[in-house]
Amino acid sequence: MTDQSRDNGSAPTPEELREQVEGTREELGMTVEALAAKADVKARAQEKTAAVKQQVTEKTAQAAVQVREKAAQVGQLAREKTPEPVREKAAQAKAQLTGTADTLAARIQEKTPEPAREKALHTAQAARRNRGPLLAAAAAVVVLLAVRRKRRR
Repeated sequence: MTDQSRDNGSAPTPEELREQVEGTREELGMTVEALAAKADVKARAQEKTAAVKQQVTEKTAQAAVQVREKAAQVGQLAREKTPEPVREKAAQAKAQLTGTADTLAARIQEKTPEPAREKALHTAQAARRNRGPLLAAAAAVVVLLAVRRKRRR
């Protein structure tokens, strides 16, 4: 209604009534949409699940970075603290073990039946294809173990 129709006490015009009805329809439509959105439990649960999944992914990535950084720090500290003669002996032992491992691997490959080798190859390829989820799972396990260890102290 316009102020003029209120002031003079006359009934609203058909045009004013149409405007009121249209405004009410728009308000009602927005209210129905809002209620429908609130009532759509499945969509709200999916949104919440997606948000939680994103948080877990971010936290896992952060934990993986922290684990890598800590491992690098520990490795560097170990290299700094290890005397030179010990490092030389370790390098020699590593070279010897690498040669032994290569020889052993060749022998195992010779003795392993073809179907078993093919199955191992397929398994390795599947692990390479799914490297991301496997690394995320490994990082999550490391974080859980670290938290558990911290709580025991």
